[in-house]
Amino acid sequence: MKSQRSVGIDFGTTNSALAVADGTNLQLATFGPGLETFRSVLFFEGNKRALAGPAAIERYLQEPDDDHPARRLIQSIKSLLASSVFTATQIGGRRYSASDLVTIIVRALRTDAEKVCGPLGDRIVVGRPVRFVAADTEEDEFLALERLREAFGNAGFSHVTFVYEPVGAAYFYEARLDHDETILIADFGGGTSDFSLLPVGPSHRAKRKRKILATQGIPLAGDAFDARIVRNVVSPLLGEGSNYRSIDKMLPVPGSLYRKLERWHHLSFLRSPDTMRMLKSILVQAEEREKLEILIELIENDLGYHLHRAVQKTKVELSRGQTSHFEFRHPALSIEQTVHREDFEEWIAPELDQIAEGVEAVMKAAKLTAGQIDRVFLTGGTSLVPAVQHIFQNRFGAAKLSAGDEFTSVAKGLALCAAAR
Repeated sequence: MKSQRSVGIDFGTTNSALAVADGTNLQLATFGPGLETFRSVLFFEGNKRALAGPAAIERYLQEPDDDHPARRLIQSIKSLLASSVFTATQIGGRRYSASDLVTIIVRALRTDAEKVCGPLGDRIVVGRPVRFVAADTEEDEFLALERLREAFGNAGFSHVTFVYEPVGAAYFYEARLDHDETILIADFGGGTSDFSLLPVGPSHRAKRKRKILATQGIPLAGDAFDARIVRNVVSPLLGEGSNYRSIDKMLPVPGSLYRKLERWHHLSFLRSPDTMRMLKSILVQAEEREKLEILIELIENDLGYHLHRAVQKTKVELSRGQTSHFEFRHPALSIEQTVHREDFEEWIAPELDQIAEGVEAVMKAAKLTAGQIDRVFLTGGTSLVPAVQHIFQNRFGAAKLSAGDEFTSVAKGLALCAAAR
């Protein structure tokens, strides 16, 4: 009899991944040469069909079509799922709900994955954060899950099971164990950091329902670190902290402009007619006109994706070395600055404190000491930041830390979880 294929999806703020467990085989979907993840991004151009993932990025980077001047790149949709304030957005004269936007991504992801993995069926295990971004109540959590369930249903997955993302990572880690352990999973995504404590190993592997000792989630991770680089490196070069004259007073350029700049998917909000009129009126009386001219160029040319790609490159380089040369070039503007790791770690100190507090909270909830933890498994891109690793090294000892498949371990574990169910 043919074995049941089990599918897991890690739908992420920045990247998504899909894996299939078929008997003893575990297959990760790929989305092009060397692409093990699918960008959780949408691109709209005029009245053309919306594109998602690598195809969206590829088209966005091409020169715009004169026949379709209206272009919009949307990312970090997951961060909006728990918000009751965000109901829909108008794009090209059409209304898109949060579920509509996720549906487009999941359908495209499924189509591309099936080219590699074959038919995926209608059952799936989907990862969810311990706490969604902007989820202040249980109703907010329910709203996020219902939006996801609707979107996956629209994409052909009529049977959806949600599992905490760090628990998915635990299944991945457990697959190579020949003995029982008590582990702490720390999963760092683009928008959330999640921690789970649970027993794993041979005696737990066959159990349909897992015993989770404690979970904790905080609404920050990679995006927050990127924002600190923008605030300290980019924004001062674009006029933040400078002044302009208004009648007989000197006033600061509004800081709210730069807060939106810190989240590149919010940059399109600055392109509103009212904001552009305000900026151009400030420019006339600005002390540092050249910097504001660069900011206006950045907004008018919708260069947020390009800017934050340079930011992420700097973050990666600072994880590998002590310095990075931040460089962002475009025909209309140029930004350059050397960034040192010690400065970066000082900028992200508040976020590091929150991560440490999250670890403390999950340990306290489980009533466990560091000595009772056999292994700490770190996953997600932010787990590669040395200052983040130091939090766990200082608490549990470097010998207990383990990592691997930072961007795909959750999806693989979710597929194994689906197989166990």
